[in-house]
Amino acid sequence: METKHGIPASPGIAIGPALVLDTEGVHIPRRTVPADLIPSELARLQVALHQSTEDSRRREQEMTTRLGKDIGKIFASHALLLSDQALRYDIEMLMKAESYSAEYAVSRCIRSRVKSLDDTGNEIAQRIRADFIDVEKQLLHRLLGARGDSLDLAAENVIVLANDLTPSETAIFNTKTVRAFATESGGPTSHTAILAGALNIPAVVGLGKLLNDVSGGDTVIIDGYEGLIILEPDEATLERYRERLREDEHATDRYESLRDSEAITKDGAVVRLLGNIEFPSEAKACIEKGAGGVGLYRTEFLYVNKTDDPTEDEHYEAYREVLTVLGPNRPVVIRTLDLGADKFSPAGGAPHERNPFLGLRSVRLCLQNRPLFKTQLRAILRASCHGDLRIMFPMVSTVLELRQCLSLLREVEEDLHEAGIDYKPNVPVGTMIEVPSAAIMADVLAKQVSFFSLGTNDLVQYTLAADRNNETVANLYSPVDPSVLRLIHQVAQAGNRQGIEVNVCGEMSGEALYTALLLGLGIRHLSATPRKIPEIKHVIRNLTIPDAERVATDALQMETAREVTTYLRGQLRRFLPDGAD
Repeated sequence: METKHGIPASPGIAIGPALVLDTEGVHIPRRTVPADLIPSELARLQVALHQSTEDSRRREQEMTTRLGKDIGKIFASHALLLSDQALRYDIEMLMKAESYSAEYAVSRCIRSRVKSLDDTGNEIAQRIRADFIDVEKQLLHRLLGARGDSLDLAAENVIVLANDLTPSETAIFNTKTVRAFATESGGPTSHTAILAGALNIPAVVGLGKLLNDVSGGDTVIIDGYEGLIILEPDEATLERYRERLREDEHATDRYESLRDSEAITKDGAVVRLLGNIEFPSEAKACIEKGAGGVGLYRTEFLYVNKTDDPTEDEHYEAYREVLTVLGPNRPVVIRTLDLGADKFSPAGGAPHERNPFLGLRSVRLCLQNRPLFKTQLRAILRASCHGDLRIMFPMVSTVLELRQCLSLLREVEEDLHEAGIDYKPNVPVGTMIEVPSAAIMADVLAKQVSFFSLGTNDLVQYTLAADRNNETVANLYSPVDPSVLRLIHQVAQAGNRQGIEVNVCGEMSGEALYTALLLGLGIRHLSATPRKIPEIKHVIRNLTIPDAERVATDALQMETAREVTTYLRGQLRRFLPDGAD
């Protein structure tokens, strides 16, 4: 038995035989052709482009019908790339100039674009990079006559293992037979990971070298909660995970019955449970799972599948849609643009940064591109008339940055007032606490805003100097490292002293293992993926605040993340004797 650690991309447990996909990719048989064959090669290219574009549009319609328009947009981006005249022109010119075969020219042109995106840490750029690779595979399959639907033909329950998977490959999964997947590369916010979550397929990504250690048919276990794959598990491990599968089935029914119940501890403390969403269509899921509102509405999706920046009206309609669904009594916290570099267009180039994680991102980018920022702020303020809207600035690292954001917001308010455009005055404004400098200055920042939201994913990453998407240092990344816990406690104390709300909206808030700890540290607002809310509510209703404070006090005295994790598991079993693992 061997256990490998990766990055959880979609929750759930699966057990079954491995289906190992070809690690070689598509083999291109020819590099050049005689000059007199170039016209026929160009004709082949046009047919492949047309057929692949039609495939993407058909898949967009299928996914929109099946999973919603926001998932369908992933495939709309493929059609957009395939119909891009600049890309077509570059491929054709390369074929004419170098007598390249259609296959080789396609690969060369697309790979040059992929290479330009390799060194950027920008999340959106990496999604576009993945889209280019997906489009390349689609074109090569068409040009070479290869089948693209082999995954749909699996006759038995399987667990797919691959170096990486594109959204197009994931979309053709037969979810009755493909029980889960795991990949050597990839990240938790990729289009493939998003699609896995929408399809309710457990998934683990970023496992590093894996395929050489497993053969087709080997029994494997995927743990999408912990980000684990277990190869050739022993009988004891198999039985333990079979029991977890049974528990999951029972827990789902038990948790769902709590949808309309309050998130209130046994001694009467009320906890506000909110949902994290990426697309407007997810707002309905917040209500269905019993969320009290939206604690984090990510807005980057507006920039993904477009060649131009979104207009003010496009922003406004996206925000109005969510506010309308949530109604007047549920808050909606809109996070302003949080990108890693100036990279919005699929066809554009991104400036090279030696260390993009410490570079031009989030409010730094917005403050350097004020027309872009003001467009979004205008739309947010206009949408405020439709519900309980709140604004949140991401990645603020200094008091000056926050003041600049607030000043720009006031400018936009004045512009709307002078233009006679309706908006709600005095919209609550908050800041995310994602970097150690902001956590250390929390007492000062608390005087400037109405609420804090702890983005634990980045806070852990920056505090421990460990990229959670880098499998070589992922073992260092832990949300319960004592250094992180002290910062969370410090922020909670600063917010509580100032009388402002302190929310946690990172992945940590969606894990039942950490619920008692966060409450004990002084947190009373948690924002998580909607499907996690019933389970978190179940935990809250089975403990008291003194219980939670004792857990936090004990954890703060520990010296390693491993000690804290082991301790928290034991405490969770004590709170939930009915089967918590």
